[in-house]
Amino acid sequence: MPNRPPADHALPVRTRDALRAAQLYYMQDLTMEAIAHELSTSRSSVSRLLSHARESGVVEILIHSPLEGPTRLEQEIRERHGVTAHVVPVPDQTSDVERLDRVAMTAARLLSGWVDSNQRIGIAWGSTIGAVSRHLPQRSTHNTEIVQLNGAGNMRTTGIMYASELLTRFGAAFDAPVHQFPVPAFFDDPETKRAFWRERSIRPVLELQASLDLAVFGVGSPFAEVPSHVYQGGYLDRADYRVLSEHGVVGDVATVFYRADGSSDGIPVNDRATGPDFDTLRRTPRRVGIVAGRAKVPGLRGALRAGLITDLIVDESTARELAGTASHRVTE
Repeated sequence: MPNRPPADHALPVRTRDALRAAQLYYMQDLTMEAIAHELSTSRSSVSRLLSHARESGVVEILIHSPLEGPTRLEQEIRERHGVTAHVVPVPDQTSDVERLDRVAMTAARLLSGWVDSNQRIGIAWGSTIGAVSRHLPQRSTHNTEIVQLNGAGNMRTTGIMYASELLTRFGAAFDAPVHQFPVPAFFDDPETKRAFWRERSIRPVLELQASLDLAVFGVGSPFAEVPSHVYQGGYLDRADYRVLSEHGVVGDVATVFYRADGSSDGIPVNDRATGPDFDTLRRTPRRVGIVAGRAKVPGLRGALRAGLITDLIVDESTARELAGTASHRVTE
C-alpha cells in the first residue's frame, strides 16, 4: 500500500498545536497575542510552539536575497578557492563558543536541504559536528545511510558513547540507519591498522566510506578557543605533538593531519590514523566543511589547498580573514 501522511488525530498533541500556531502566524499573519487568545494559552507558549514547528520540520524558512547571486565575500572565496561559501552573519565581538553555536545552527538547516533519499552521508565526529547535530531539524528520508568516517577510541575511552550519540542524532534527524566504525582514532602501530583493514567485519564500513554522496566535517585546529576534540580528548601524547610540530601540521580533517600547503604525505601519525585518506575523501561529490573562529584560518586554508572542501559554511569574520589574506587555491 502507498505511504499516506498521518491523519491529524494520529499526530502528537504538541505537533498538532505547533502546526495550528504556525498556520495562524505564517499564513494568516496573526500576532502571537491573537494566537494565544485563540488557542487559550500564553504568548510564551505560542513562542515555544513556533520554535517547535521550526525545529521539527513542520515549518521551513527560506530567505531569498534581493541581491543577485552570492554576496561579495562569498564570491571572493569562490574565486580564490573554487568552493561554494555560505557566510553566517555573526558580530565580531561574539565569543567563539556562541560563534560556533550560530554557525552550527545555520549548517544544520543547510544540511537538511542537502540530504536526500538514496544517499550515503559520511560524518566525522568532533566539536563542530557535535554542535551541528544538536540543531538538526527532522526530515525523513528513504534508503539513506549515515556512515562514521573515523574511529573514536583512545587510551581513556572507547569513544563509542561520544561518537554514537553524535551519529544517532543524524540518524534520527533523517530517519536513517547508522554505520558505526568501531576502531580507535589512532592505532599504536601502522601494521595493526593494516591488519584491521583486512578484517571482514571492517571492510563493509571502509567500502561505504569510499562511495559517499556527501561528507560532513569540521576542521580541527590546536589553536582554537573551542578546542577540537582530537586535541583535548586524550588522543595525542607529547611524542605525537612533537611529530606534528616537526612536520608543520596546521590542522586535521577526520583525524588525518596536513600542512599549510595542504600536503599530508610523510606525516607519521597519519599512518596510524583511522580517518579516510584524502584521495578517498576527494572522491565524494559534495564535501561540506564547517568552520567557526578565526583561529582556524590556518587549518581552513590548508584544507582548501588540499581540495577537501566543495561547500564551506563559515562565520563572517573568519570568512573576511580568509578572503583578505589567503593566497589563491593551489591547483592539483
